[in-house]
Amino acid sequence: MSISRRTFLGWIGAAGVTSTIARKAQAASNKEFKGYPDASAVLHDITRCIGCRKCEAACNAVNELPQPDRPFDDLTVLENKRRTTAEAYTIVNRFQPEGDVQPTFVKIQCNHCLEPACASACFVKAFTKTPEGPVVYNAKVCVGCRYCMVACPFDIPAYEYDSAFDPKVRKCTLCQPRLAEGKLPGCVEACPTEALVFGRRSELLKVARGRIQAYPDRYVDHIYGEHEMGGTSWLYLSGPAFSEVGLREDLGTRAAGEFTAGALGAVPIVVGLWPVLLTGIYAITKRKDRIAAEEQQVAVTDAVTRTQADAQVKLKAALDKADQDKAAAIEREVKKALDAAEKAKEQE
Repeated sequence: MSISRRTFLGWIGAAGVTSTIARKAQAASNKEFKGYPDASAVLHDITRCIGCRKCEAACNAVNELPQPDRPFDDLTVLENKRRTTAEAYTIVNRFQPEGDVQPTFVKIQCNHCLEPACASACFVKAFTKTPEGPVVYNAKVCVGCRYCMVACPFDIPAYEYDSAFDPKVRKCTLCQPRLAEGKLPGCVEACPTEALVFGRRSELLKVARGRIQAYPDRYVDHIYGEHEMGGTSWLYLSGPAFSEVGLREDLGTRAAGEFTAGALGAVPIVVGLWPVLLTGIYAITKRKDRIAAEEQQVAVTDAVTRTQADAQVKLKAALDKADQDKAAAIEREVKKALDAAEKAKEQE
C-alpha cells in the first residue's frame, strides 16, 4: 500500500493536535486526588505474618490459576526472593533484617494505588481505578504494549509470554468479583494470624495508627502506603525499616500519574499515531482476508466447473464406448446365428 507525502503529513498533523488536546486536558484536570472515600483496602501487619503461604494458596484457588511446580506447604521456596507472575498474583518473601533473630515475612501483590501508574500510562484505558478500591484490567482493549509494566513502581504487572495467541497482563484484582458478592478477598479470608485485615481505607488507617500508638516499640512510626506514590489501597505496618523488607522508600508522595503522563507526552507522535496505525493495520488485514476469501471462492467455483466438464466428457466417452461395445456384441451374435444356420443347411 503506497502512502502519499500529503497523507503522511496529514497523519502527523492529526497526531500533533491529539497530543495538544491531551496535554490541555491534563493541565485542566491536574488537581490533587484524595481517592474514593469509601474505597476498600487491606492492612498488612508484617509483624504478624508467619510465612505460611496460605494466602498464596487461597489466591491460586479463587482465581483458578495453574498449580505451581512445588506445593504451597513447601516453605523452601522462601529461600529465594520472588516476584508476582502471570500465574501467581501474590507471593510471600522472607527477609532477615540486620540485628533481628527471627526472619520477617512480607506478602507482595498489586497495591491498588489511588492514582495507579498502570492506568495513567495506558493510552487505551485497559486499567481502571474503581470507586470500590480495586484497580481492574480490561483485556478486550489491551494492545499488549506493556507500558503498565514499565510504569509500575512496585514491579507488579506480569505478561503472559507463554500465551502465543491471546496474551494478557495479569495481576491481583483485590478479588473484585468476591467483593461484589460481599465476600472477603481470598488471601484475607485464609490468613490464620490476622496479618491481613480488610475494610474501608479510612478506617484501616485509624486501626494502624492505633496499633502504632499502643505498641510504639513494635512498629516503625509510619504507615506504608498512606502517602507513597499518592497513596495505595494496600497498607503496611512493619517492625523493621521498610527498606529492609523489600519495600521502596524512595518513591515520594507524588502520584505516579504525574510522572507517567510526562513520559507519554515526550512521545506524542507515537501515542497520537497509535490509533491511526492500529486502524490502518486492521483495515489492511480485513481487506487481505476479504480478497483471500474472494479468490478462494473463485478458485473453488473454477475447480467445480472444470470437474463437472471433465465428468461430462468422460461420461459421454463411456456411453459412446458402451454403445460401440453393444453394437459389436450384437453384430457378433448375429454373425454366429447366420453361421450356425448356414452349417445346418449344408448338413441337410
